[in-house]
Amino acid sequence: MSDPLAELIALLRPSRVVGKSISGAGRWGVRYSPFGYPGFCVVTDGACLLHVDGVDPLHLQAGDFVFLPATPGFVLSGFEPVEPEPVDPVAIEGQSLELRHGSLDGEPDVRMLGGYFVFDSPDTALLVALLPPVVHVRGEDRLGVLVRLLREEALQSRLGRDLILTRLVEVLLIEALRAAPGETAPAGLLRGLADERLALSIREMHRDPSRAWTVEQLAKSAALSRSAYFQRFTRAVGMPPMEYLLAWRMAIAKDILDRQDLVIEKVAEHVGYSSASTFSTAFNRYVGRSPSGYARERRRLRACVA
Repeated sequence: MSDPLAELIALLRPSRVVGKSISGAGRWGVRYSPFGYPGFCVVTDGACLLHVDGVDPLHLQAGDFVFLPATPGFVLSGFEPVEPEPVDPVAIEGQSLELRHGSLDGEPDVRMLGGYFVFDSPDTALLVALLPPVVHVRGEDRLGVLVRLLREEALQSRLGRDLILTRLVEVLLIEALRAAPGETAPAGLLRGLADERLALSIREMHRDPSRAWTVEQLAKSAALSRSAYFQRFTRAVGMPPMEYLLAWRMAIAKDILDRQDLVIEKVAEHVGYSSASTFSTAFNRYVGRSPSGYARERRRLRACVA
């Protein structure tokens, strides 16, 4: 059976996790400026407050996992009122493994592992479009096991530490997305998959993106009338079904153009277009450049990185 969440993560191709041990003690508060990568935070000991711009404050405690697909500005603090000090996430990247806020003496009130994901795919906008601005998971036993492993690894300096932390956080991300409360989530993929009927149609789109789907066919797979399905899907996912299908097809097309040297006709066929010209028109309209132009741009970027 198709697994849309796993396919989304696989399409984004996590290539690296940058993590840093963070602790706080006494009276402290810091404001992080907006950042360009999807961020995360795992609380291993203690508790603190997290206030992401535009979202209600969260009381974080040991075992909590937070994922920010777009990582807007946010404030991290203890529980005493304080004027937060500004922090530039880029400037602190090269500092020591542990970042300490507040009092430097004694045991900290909170310890966490915070950082961000680097995806090999350029299509992280898809992640932002399909997930809530904040994914907060608590009380999951499997996550607790991963958090304990992360804590043990982060506190040591053994060989392979960074590689193990990277893999653990990747697994933690997938587990957190699976465990996130979809029914109460804002409109997006998690909420759509939490609806058993809509999930059937979403899996069908992912299983066979090249099929010439219609709203009627997708509604039938969900055992709903066309109008009921359209309204229910749009309300839950935040976009109409055919718009979601288009976004998924274009994400697949960009991935193929980025990684494979295929003629445009083959790419078009793979994502459900009857000809290279109709696909090129749709791709240009959606992405803002032609498929061949997009492929050339990605090759240039890869050459510069290499």
